[in-house]
Amino acid sequence: MDLLSKAYATASDSDEDGGTGRQVGGGGLPEQWGPLPPPPKRLRPEKLSTSQIQMATFPPPSHHAEAPIAGRYISKRQRAATLDPVPTTGNRSYVAPSPGNSLKGSISVTDVPHAILTTLQRRTKASQNLVSLSAALDGHTSSVNTVQWSKTHSHLLASAGMDHTVNIWNVWSGGQKRACMFDYHHAAVKDVKWSHMGLSVLSCGYDCTSRLVDVEKGMEIKVFKEDQIVQVVRFSPKNSDLFISGGSKGHLKLWDIRTGTVVHEYVRSLGPILDVEFTVDGMQLMTSSDVYKSNISENSIIVWDVSRQVPLSNQVYAEAYTCPSIRCHPFEPYFIAQSHGNYIAIFSSRPPFKLDKYKRYEGHGVSGFPIKCNFSLDGNLVASGSSDGCIYFYNSKTSKLLSKVKAYEQACIDVAFHPVLPNVVASCSWKGEISVLHKDSNNKWNVSP
Repeated sequence: MDLLSKAYATASDSDEDGGTGRQVGGGGLPEQWGPLPPPPKRLRPEKLSTSQIQMATFPPPSHHAEAPIAGRYISKRQRAATLDPVPTTGNRSYVAPSPGNSLKGSISVTDVPHAILTTLQRRTKASQNLVSLSAALDGHTSSVNTVQWSKTHSHLLASAGMDHTVNIWNVWSGGQKRACMFDYHHAAVKDVKWSHMGLSVLSCGYDCTSRLVDVEKGMEIKVFKEDQIVQVVRFSPKNSDLFISGGSKGHLKLWDIRTGTVVHEYVRSLGPILDVEFTVDGMQLMTSSDVYKSNISENSIIVWDVSRQVPLSNQVYAEAYTCPSIRCHPFEPYFIAQSHGNYIAIFSSRPPFKLDKYKRYEGHGVSGFPIKCNFSLDGNLVASGSSDGCIYFYNSKTSKLLSKVKAYEQACIDVAFHPVLPNVVASCSWKGEISVLHKDSNNKWNVSP
């Protein structure tokens, strides 16, 4: 036993530590620490003197290991476990700026020319040809799936593309118009929405995630993972902390961004979700799904009760076409759905949610593209993209075609009305182009060359 005691008494992995831990080889503590207390009365951190605490220079604790107790022996292996790992590009929780997800320009409204800023602040129509609000925004290297204006910062526009990026544009900036480019997604980005509460955006895509990003800080806030491609996200109009996601497996989930968890699921045998839309009061939800696996159109469009998670009607649209876009009128009790039958159908948003068989918006082409449509802020206009690269404007009440504007050589995918200026729209193309158009005093829509 004496031999074993001597052998273990000389074995130490901290001899070169310079007195930062217990000196095992000497069988005791440094002289400054005084004699070792008896076993039943182990030293407690709060009873150490100031000089003793200063001598215990242990590495800072991290979430990888428990914090060490002052005065306790720590081996090299334990000290290595407490060291914080060096952040890598694969660690998405590390939010230090990098060339791929940092600010490229400025999101400040002070970069907007004074004449345009005055127009935005006064909410004038800028129809005197004194101010040109048209712009061309270049930066995406592949198809752009959607564009959306910020309602709280109306000089900013968000776009999501097949090039795996979300871009934030300071549309009328006198300098660099692309303010931010975020590449947190590992695959194509299908949708992006501004939060109701300021400078953050929620995006989703083919990497089976939805991601919330702080635009002002240029950092990712939270990731919501799923087992499906996430094709669409939409914030609740009544609660900015809730959003719904729909994906390729037909799953509909209501998320709470504060906890990062699913609070409700809307369960039904659906095909891939193409679009979702809340009614203005947030009480009901419309969903569009792909019904290519069946010969019937049941479940193509479903109206849900949001709080009870049950369908109110699943036979709204009886025609055998899918609808890549659904939009509710901002005031009137009806909604529209872009149909692959090359028209926009009109439905009542009140029971029994019937299709209007006598009126539709037609003239544009869809031709299998995920083309979207939108209402103007006052609800008087309906705008739609088209497979021929044009933007079509309709009178929302009469469904009459008012004008047709050639914007792109390839398909125009999305059109979004400005939240302040009724005569300004943003659009995007299958080729990756983004344009901002404005209507002049001659009722002509101007496209930036």
